[in-house]
Amino acid sequence: QVQLVESGGGVVQAGGSLRLSCAASGRTFSSDAMGWFRQAPGKEREFVVATGRSGGRPYYADSAKGRFTISRDNAKNTMYLQMNSLQHEDTAVYYCAASDSRLFATVQFMAITSYNYWGQGTQVTVSS
Repeated sequence: QVQLVESGGGVVQAGGSLRLSCAASGRTFSSDAMGWFRQAPGKEREFVVATGRSGGRPYYADSAKGRFTISRDNAKNTMYLQMNSLQHEDTAVYYCAASDSRLFATVQFMAITSYNYWGQGTQVTVSS
């Protein structure tokens, strides 16, 4: 049974940093797409960043470029999201996701429907 478990969320002041982790179990995803999405209160879940495989080119949402960094550790079967210069608008539940399929186009990486597996989410609150 595949499980994705996020951790690292919390409350941080504007301008601060957080590092989220997503630990996968049940199978390895080193060759498959993994990414982060987020959902703010009253809004739809939105794409943040993803990679096609461990060490592959990352695809970032405009809101994340220059501030967020995705990384993956094959040995630990874990994905990370380093978030710097956090803003109030970054407040959301952050979800990690993984796909059984090979993704190629940017629109595929950004689509919620491309991902088969989801974590339970971790809350990030940025106080202004």
